[in-house]
Amino acid sequence: MSKLYVVGIGPGGKENMTFKAVEAIKNSDAVVGYTPYIEYLGDWVDGKEIFSTGMRGEIERCKKAVELLKEGKTTSIVSTGDAGLYGMAGPIMELTNGVDVEVIPGVTAAFSAAAELGSPIMHDYASISLSDLMTPWEVILKRMDKAAEADFVITLYNPRSKGRPDHLEEALKLVSKYRNSETPVGIVRDSGRPGTKVKVTTLGDIDYEEIDMLTVLIIGNSNTYIKNNKIITPRGYNIK
Repeated sequence: MSKLYVVGIGPGGKENMTFKAVEAIKNSDAVVGYTPYIEYLGDWVDGKEIFSTGMRGEIERCKKAVELLKEGKTTSIVSTGDAGLYGMAGPIMELTNGVDVEVIPGVTAAFSAAAELGSPIMHDYASISLSDLMTPWEVILKRMDKAAEADFVITLYNPRSKGRPDHLEEALKLVSKYRNSETPVGIVRDSGRPGTKVKVTTLGDIDYEEIDMLTVLIIGNSNTYIKNNKIITPRGYNIK
């Protein structure tokens, strides 16, 4: 009986994939994904039918995965991070009806980056993508404002691109209404992949030019602090 797996492969390195994700890919006849994500899988996809596309080919990939399933092929469609967070789980669920689909969770970029930064999201946090391809910019700004006002730690995906170089700075101006310039900020590029770059800085000292779409930002709340160049958000254990 064929099956469709929607697989979160983590931030990109094989060492951060779950055993279940690896098993699903190895047991698949076909693998579908964004071209660089397929490359992350290396020899695990040798001998399998591969369908890949470039950027903005999400729906095409989802339709192809469903087509392969209907042909009787067990298929994995892969997303980096967790497939249920800005990934392929949503569109697959919308496109399918009455077929065997299993969503396999993965390590999100936010959690991978947090581990590299210390413990910045030990408390309540909000995850916001600054990409306005499918969400109006006004809506994103409203969410940023409310998350900052509520004192959430904020993780930012897709923070800055060539097409919208000023969006990040505009969004962080909203955060600055509620948090001072010394608020810790972690900047991680290519989290969990070879060549990962990790920087601990503050809200008032961000170099916007070093941030791109491969970067995750984690902005601390009012209690977050820096110790030994690591970011810590206390949970409230009253550690002395």
